[in-house]
Amino acid sequence: MADPLAEGPPGAEAGVLADRLKERIYATITMIAVVVGLSFGEVSALGAVATVLTTALGLWLAALVADQQAHRTVHRHLATGRELRRMLYVSSPLLSCAAGPSVLIGLAALGVLTLHAALLAAAGVCVVSLFLWGCVGGLRMGGGVLAALMAGLADATIGVAVALVKVAAGH
Repeated sequence: MADPLAEGPPGAEAGVLADRLKERIYATITMIAVVVGLSFGEVSALGAVATVLTTALGLWLAALVADQQAHRTVHRHLATGRELRRMLYVSSPLLSCAAGPSVLIGLAALGVLTLHAALLAAAGVCVVSLFLWGCVGGLRMGGGVLAALMAGLADATIGVAVALVKVAAGH
């Protein structure tokens, strides 16, 4: 079986793939806070999906602006061509973090489950994905199954902590 982390566009180096995964994990943690916050509010399915999509878009645009500003400051010119393609490739997971919650919210709009349940399920899926990325990282480091499970639990704990902070804050 091919290693999913070793794949990417032709010529993608490990640093690019690591940066891309970092963005995905960051977006996942952010999305946990968003969907848990929405679950405590009076929001419609349309409002919830709009919030999820605009959050993902805002994260992506903020990353691009920050990358361009940093590039311009260090290199004295705007990123173009290969540099800009790298920025777009690395930041694209910030957009994909909205896919799972949007599907679940769509199911709520169709009456398959309540919106509250869909939002909490979205948070749960995000926490599980953090756990799985932690396990994959632990296995790739060669620490064995127990170390991988501990890494997964540590990452999932961060996601749960974010959710608990939102709950404690009452939003």
